[in-house]
Formats: sequence, structure tokens, C-alpha cells
Amino acid sequence: MSEVTTAGQTPRVYVVITAAHNEEAYVENTIRSVIAQTVLPLRWVIVSDGSTDRTDEIVRGYTDTWRFIEFLRVGTHQMHGFASKVYALNQGAHRFGQTAFEFIGHLDGDVSFGPSYFADLLERFDRDPSLGVAGGGIYEWDGSKYSPRRENSTRSVAGAVQMFRRQCYDSIGAFLPLEHGGYDWCAEVTARMKDWRVQSFPDLAVYHHRPTKGWVGRLRRSYQEGLMDFSLGSHPLFEIAKIARRVWSRPYVLGAFVRFCAFTWAYCRREKRPVSEEVVKYLRREQLGRLWHFGRSLLPGYRPARISP
Repeated sequence: MSEVTTAGQTPRVYVVITAAHNEEAYVENTIRSVIAQTVLPLRWVIVSDGSTDRTDEIVRGYTDTWRFIEFLRVGTHQMHGFASKVYALNQGAHRFGQTAFEFIGHLDGDVSFGPSYFADLLERFDRDPSLGVAGGGIYEWDGSKYSPRRENSTRSVAGAVQMFRRQCYDSIGAFLPLEHGGYDWCAEVTARMKDWRVQSFPDLAVYHHRPTKGWVGRLRRSYQEGLMDFSLGSHPLFEIAKIARRVWSRPYVLGAFVRFCAFTWAYCRREKRPVSEEVVKYLRREQLGRLWHFGRSLLPGYRPARISP
């Protein structure tokens, strides 16, 4: 393990899980980013989620030299999807057994980042004992340069790079294999519900290399996101506000409309939600609070309350 530290402190012990499905074009970039870190993980389990390309071969090529990397294959006879990815992540977590560690991260197999990424991220955890979930900001290629992803928010951490404090991770429990996705969102909501803070840091850049699959792929994703919103209990008023916010943004309005239609369809069918009523109630309180704050901000003379640092 690397002995490079921040401010002379002992390196924090962290482990990482990657669920990789057909990542032959990207996973080597991810591996090279991790092995170049100034503070290496104690263990890194890379789970091949039913890959049919050269992903397994590429990962195995690093396991002999870098002994902290462990390869695990699952899902040979099942269809890849949102639920199978969560199954792979949970299988990876089981491999740690009695391993002692302070932080555990989920890392997608199509991202890359600088050599001090994990050291800098762990320093943010050290600064704030209430920080339970953290990660960098996602940057994507816009045709000429890498730019922040449109969905980025400091209130949320992309599932591709979620790092958890051990106590927070244990309080969340096993991640739910949600049919329509959103396991990472559900984990964040559960963490906040249990009084942990969630924050992403835009200055810690993470580069996402898998391109979006055109308009058809984007609309299909928007449809799934609408079903996901309903399955996690998103409030209808919040969904209406979300589409209203994007109605004047031409590149995104169609996707927002498809997302709302999928949400409405699931709502009318009264589909059963896979999350607890406690999570639904907490999420809706958060969303209504954000709507109230936004509405107040539109009033003449409104000034947001000052928050002490």
C-alpha cells in the first residue's frame, strides 16, 4: 500500500468494488487510474457481470502484478441489467468478509481520474465526520472537450463513483436490485435519512468515457428514469416541477416529457414500489422542502437564510 499521505497522516484504509459488463474498450483506463493512485486501495474486487467480450481477459492480465486486485465472474446465465449490476456489487462486497477497512467505494469500469483522486477524496471525509457518501464530479466529452455532466449536483454523488464511510455503508444495508435502476439514489436517500451527509466535489474530476447512444438511447434512458422516479416514491408535484424547469431547454425537453409520461403511466397503474414506506416519506419531505425553498426564492425581497460554515 502506498505510503503517500496528506498532512503527514496515516493513509486511510479503503476498498473498492467494480461491476463491469462488456467494458473492454474502457476498463483498462480505469485500472491504470487506480494503480497510479498515491494511496492505493487495500483490496479491489472487479466483478465481471456476465461480460461476453475481452473484459475478463484484460482484468486478469493485471491480477498477478497487482495483488490487491481480485477478479470475480458472476451472471453467466442471466440477462445484464440494473438488477444484475446491483447483484454483482453485493457479491463483490461479500468477498471482503472480515477485512477491516474504513471506506468502501463503488467504481464503474468506464471512468478515469487523476493520481491523487482517492487521497483527496479521503481528505474530504477526514474534514467532515458527518460525511457519509462522497465522490467527484462527472465530466463527459461534448465533442471538443470534457465538460461537467448536465445532471451533476453537489447534493448527489453519481453511482459510478460513490464512496461510503464504513458506518454509513453498514447502516444502508444490502443495495436493492431495482428493476428500473436508481440503487445509487436510493442509497443516498437512505444515508440522509440516517443523518449522514451526501456531497459530490466538482473539483475532483472523474472522466466518463462511454458515449451516450444517440437520441434513441437517450429517450429509452428517460423512459426508464420515469419508471425509476415512481418506484422510489418521487412526489408528483416534484416531477411536474422538473419537466416545467426544462420546457424551455430544447435539447432536454423531449427527454423530460418522456420521463414524465413514464412516471404518470406507472402512477396510473399503481405499480408496487420496491422500497420501504419510510424511504418514500423521507424522499417526499425532501422534495417538497426543495419546492418550498424554490418558491420562496421567487418572492420579492426574499433572502436565503445564511448558513454558518
